[in-house]
Amino acid sequence: MALDFYAVLGVKKDASADELRKAYKKLSRENHPDRKPNDSAASEKFKQVQEAWDVLGDATKRQQYDQFGSAFGPNGPQFQQGGQRRGGAGPVDFQEMFGGNVDLGDLLGGMFGGGAGGSPFGPQAGRRGRAAPGANIEAEIEIPFVVAAEGGTQDLQLDHAGKRERLSVKIPPGVSSGSVIRLAGQGQTGRSGGPAGDLLVTIKVAPHSYFRREGSDLLIDVPITVSEAALGTKVEVPTLAEGPMVVTIPPGTSSGAKLRLRGKGVPDQKTRARGDLYVVIKLVLPPKLDDATRGFFEQIAAAAPYDPRVGLW
Repeated sequence: MALDFYAVLGVKKDASADELRKAYKKLSRENHPDRKPNDSAASEKFKQVQEAWDVLGDATKRQQYDQFGSAFGPNGPQFQQGGQRRGGAGPVDFQEMFGGNVDLGDLLGGMFGGGAGGSPFGPQAGRRGRAAPGANIEAEIEIPFVVAAEGGTQDLQLDHAGKRERLSVKIPPGVSSGSVIRLAGQGQTGRSGGPAGDLLVTIKVAPHSYFRREGSDLLIDVPITVSEAALGTKVEVPTLAEGPMVVTIPPGTSSGAKLRLRGKGVPDQKTRARGDLYVVIKLVLPPKLDDATRGFFEQIAAAAPYDPRVGLW
């Protein structure tokens, strides 16, 4: 059944050119494959919207569509045998009416029995299909934490058209889990000379043994002793890209405090500016206290009484 292009765009037949354009843009955005990659209904709607706009977006084609509409075809009232319009107005230009992508052998081959000998446009027309782009392929790849942060390459095994292929995927700095990398032309082969589809690779980032990430910032837990927290100290802390650094812990630092190392985080995908690295202090006590150590802590408690919960709740 032929499509009602006005119904596809959700507009009335007397809609203005501006109304048509707005409807086309709205529906294209809503149903674009990049926005709904796994939605077959949206993909089909997207194709119908493009087809409708190709006709209604062109004033000449729209006028011809309004005149002939869904009656277009070899048996329609505006045609008679041989492709002539009734009334003697001359032959219809199918290419002009339906755009330069129409394969006339495809269009009328079935009318005359199909096959190489059945098409009035010669043997090649019956065999030639309409050019169409290939479908996109989706894949998922898990990459190391450092590669996601700093960028690099990662191999991907792909079963494609019955063959196992190995592709090297370039990973830009700053990607995160859920990011999608598009490899143009690596999807399904196009039909009749149409362009190949794309390969859409969804990123999954493996966890790190001691770094964790919040946006473009990194966090690392650093354990210190009670004495180090009370008196202050210097500790060596690893960074992701620059090796270890010495960090000063001020006297009286509490567990949970964060010390910021500017520009030691992950590059932002848009600005390329690095985030920060936060050293999160974790106060750690000895697993066991002997009598001497216990007595020492009792002396501290007596000499410097302090309740950190006062006023907290």
